[in-house]
Amino acid sequence: MNSSKSIDVLTIGDCCVDLILSGGDVVPEFHQKEKTVGNYLLEMGGSNTIFASQAAKLGLSTAVIGKIGDDAFGNLIVDRLADAGVITEYIIKESSLKTGITVHLATSDDRAMLTYTGTIDAIGIDDITPFLLESTRHFHIGSYFLMHKIQSHYSEIIKTLKEHGATISLDTNWDPSESWNDGLVDILPMIDVLFPNENEAMAIARENTIEDAIETLKSIVPVLVVKRGKDGASVHAGNETFTAPAIKVPVVDTIGAGDSFDAGFLFGFLNNIPLVECTRIGCICGSLKTREAGGVKGQPRLVEIEKYQSRKK
Repeated sequence: MNSSKSIDVLTIGDCCVDLILSGGDVVPEFHQKEKTVGNYLLEMGGSNTIFASQAAKLGLSTAVIGKIGDDAFGNLIVDRLADAGVITEYIIKESSLKTGITVHLATSDDRAMLTYTGTIDAIGIDDITPFLLESTRHFHIGSYFLMHKIQSHYSEIIKTLKEHGATISLDTNWDPSESWNDGLVDILPMIDVLFPNENEAMAIARENTIEDAIETLKSIVPVLVVKRGKDGASVHAGNETFTAPAIKVPVVDTIGAGDSFDAGFLFGFLNNIPLVECTRIGCICGSLKTREAGGVKGQPRLVEIEKYQSRKK
């Protein structure tokens, strides 16, 4: 990276683990009915921590600000991030907290989730030092509607970052309350790259069709990237639109695919690669992640991305 800043990508960790139940009939029934599932996996979760893992695997100097509990789940998170090459020195262990957990009831093409937020919503403005913001090239916001403690401070954080030349991306993820507010409208004009999927785009824009949502959102943000699952993604910047396909791989599960896409796209974006190729890199990362269960195991390193880039499109 041609930059005097020590951190390419900074994100606030929504630190949690995923307990993924899959196979068999994963739809529960009350009245004390017991069902069996085919498999389970305990893995690092969190949109931002999964994103950070993929960004670091591509060679970006990536740091996470976060808190974990003094428990086995917290240790798992730090171990996974460190294995990926993420800077973990800004992750604080607090014995008064329990590490967050999301239980996934997963089928091959969809999932339902139950979340205990715990450390997901533990970071406040006092945990973010001016030095970190001054040292950062790009700041990525995710899990917007789960991280209430920091929500109202994003505007001032972004202003400080922009004063020091940083760019900003946002992947809201789904809003459990479905209000799609909480200050989002105030920070959208400050965002450089917005990463919704189709349903999120329509909800954020308050439009009934994806076409209308794209028209609304691309008038607000310079780069709008709409993730379309197995159909790849499209990027909209001014009057230009580019698309890229997903990579065909046997899908084990889709957890973390969108977050891995974001990291791949931003790898290209921060290397001044044309937007159409940024989208292709994002699609490669998102697709290859789905080869393995959990959010991080299938994530490619840069050498594998380059192999796919060299193939005939």
